[in-house]
Amino acid sequence: MALENILKMSAHRRLTQTDRSSQDGRRVSTGIAERFGRILERKNSAALRCGRDPGDITLMAVTKTHTPEEINEAIAAGATDIGENRVQELLEKYDKVSPVRWHLIGHLQTNKVKNIIDKVVMIHSVDSVRLAREIDKRAAAAGKTMDILIEINSAMEETKSGIAAGDLREITEEITAGCSNVRIRGIMCIPPIAADPEEARPYFREAHELFETMKTWDLPEDRFSPDTLSMGMSGDFEVAVEEGSTIVRVGSSIFGPRNYR
Repeated sequence: MALENILKMSAHRRLTQTDRSSQDGRRVSTGIAERFGRILERKNSAALRCGRDPGDITLMAVTKTHTPEEINEAIAAGATDIGENRVQELLEKYDKVSPVRWHLIGHLQTNKVKNIIDKVVMIHSVDSVRLAREIDKRAAAAGKTMDILIEINSAMEETKSGIAAGDLREITEEITAGCSNVRIRGIMCIPPIAADPEEARPYFREAHELFETMKTWDLPEDRFSPDTLSMGMSGDFEVAVEEGSTIVRVGSSIFGPRNYR
């Protein structure tokens, strides 16, 4: 309990409320910094409850439809990793945002890989060998190795991308055999949307079991280093932490409702 109190105090000290100017010159609170601090505290508390080190779980701020100004407020509050769903949005925001680690977490078309290969540190949504080969080609041209996650479609929902869990080993072996500038770091899981966070638990638990199995595979270390399990969003991230997530992807609980324009 003492450690949890220390973490809360640390988060409070780090939390600096970021404001915007109103037309009459007064500062108007947006609440982003405060909400980020609360989510960080909840993430850390969830880790402590299940005996995990809070530092082993990254809080990613998901920025779909949100402005560079809003993103910079989250960064000022302590966000180190930003997740963007759409390539076009990432490109529009990239030069207007403070230095930060960008992740591509949405569906990625092969013809858009070239646009983000030099801008992101990880691609979470690889769901085919074809896409991995394109990432490999573009990464080689850029002189880098791109970290990727394989996206698992936990409930095999037709509206979502991702592979079946049973196909993970085959696709992993094919990618590691043929792609020298791609490194598989683990998996991403998105369970079905549900009102009760507990409904996501079986999917998170299954993904964690798959992740642990993945770690036992004997594949080239320069192309395969499974240490990342990306799962958990605004409505269920605490359950995800309890089930082994290493990256939680939180958007609306930090930034508020999405602004679809």
